[in-house]
Amino acid sequence: MAKSLLIDLSIEEIENITVGLGEPKFRAKQLWQWLVKGAEFSQMSNLPKGFLDKLSQDYIAQGVEVYGEYKSKIDGTVKYLYKLCDGNIIEGVLMKYKYGNTLCVSTQVGCRMNCAFCASGLDGLIRNLTAGEILGQVIAVNARNAIGEDRGVTNIVLMGSGEPLDNYDNVCKFLTLVSDEKGLNISKRNISLSTCGLCDRIRQLADDGYTPTMTISLHAPNDEMRKEIMPIAKKYSIADIIKAVKYYFEKTGRRIIFEYSMIAGKNDTEECARQLAGVVKGLACHINLIPLNYVKERGLDGSNKKNIYRFMSVLEKQGVSVTVRRSMGSDIDGACGQLRRKVVNNEDN
Repeated sequence: MAKSLLIDLSIEEIENITVGLGEPKFRAKQLWQWLVKGAEFSQMSNLPKGFLDKLSQDYIAQGVEVYGEYKSKIDGTVKYLYKLCDGNIIEGVLMKYKYGNTLCVSTQVGCRMNCAFCASGLDGLIRNLTAGEILGQVIAVNARNAIGEDRGVTNIVLMGSGEPLDNYDNVCKFLTLVSDEKGLNISKRNISLSTCGLCDRIRQLADDGYTPTMTISLHAPNDEMRKEIMPIAKKYSIADIIKAVKYYFEKTGRRIIFEYSMIAGKNDTEECARQLAGVVKGLACHINLIPLNYVKERGLDGSNKKNIYRFMSVLEKQGVSVTVRRSMGSDIDGACGQLRRKVVNNEDN
C-alpha cells in the first residue's frame, strides 16, 4: 500500500494519529511545526525516534521537492520546478514586489481547460494535486527564501498549472491549511484564486465560507470570441460568470479581478475595450491587462505596448479600474506550464 503524505493532514488529524500511536497530544504540535518548515523525519531532532519510525511506516513527511530553480536576469522572478513522489513535475513562480513576495502555485498536473494561449493544457489533465502537494510548494519556497523568522512567501495566487475549481475539495483544504494560525498563517486576504469561470463552484466557494480574492480569466469581451479562446465558454456564458461573481461579492465583500490577456489582432481592439467596459459596468471590480507570454505550440502573439495602452485608455474613459500587469519571467519560460513541458519533453527524449 502506498504511503500517505503527512502534510496533507490538518493539525487536528495529526493529533488523532499521534495519540493513536501512544504519544502525548503535544507531540502533534511539535510535528506540525517541523512539517511547515519543510523538514523530513530525519531532521525532527526533538521528537522520539520510535515515534518517527512508526510514522514513517505509513507516511511520507513532505511530498514536494524543488527539482529546478531558474532566476530571471531581467526582473528577479524565480521559476521553480517541483518533483512529486510519483515522479510528476509541476511548476510555480515567485514574484518579488515592494509589498512582499507572491508565489504562484499549481493545483493540477496539467489541465483539461485547454485555453488557446496556455501551455498547461497541451497535455491534458494528468491528475489533481492533493492539499499537501499544493501546500508543499509554499513550504519548499519558504525554506529557500525565509529570512530568520520571516517567511519568504507573503502572498499566494492559485494561478499556476491547472484550474483550481476543477480540484475543488483539495483546494479548499489547502486554503484551510495555509491560513491555519498554528501553521503558515497566511491571511485569506493575501490569497487569490484564478478560475476560467466554473460558475457553480464560484457560488459553492462563497457558500462554504472561503474568501480568497476571486480572479476571473475572462480574456474576451463577448461569448463568440471567448469560445474561440476558451473551450469552457461553451458551457458558461459571460452573463453566467457575471451572475456568479455578483453572488460571490455579495457573500464575501471581496472585489472581483478580471484577467484579460492581450492577443494581437484578436481581442485588443478599441471596440473590444468598449464591449468589455459594458460587461463589467456596475461591478466592484478591477481589470488586469496581461501582455501575453508567447507559447511556441500555441502560436499566438501578444499585443504591442501601443495597443495595450490604447485599450487601457478606452476602459479608463469608461470609468473602469484597470492596470497593465508587469510582464515577468519572459526569459525563463514564465508562461503557465511552459517550462515544465520543455523539461519533461527533454527528459523523454
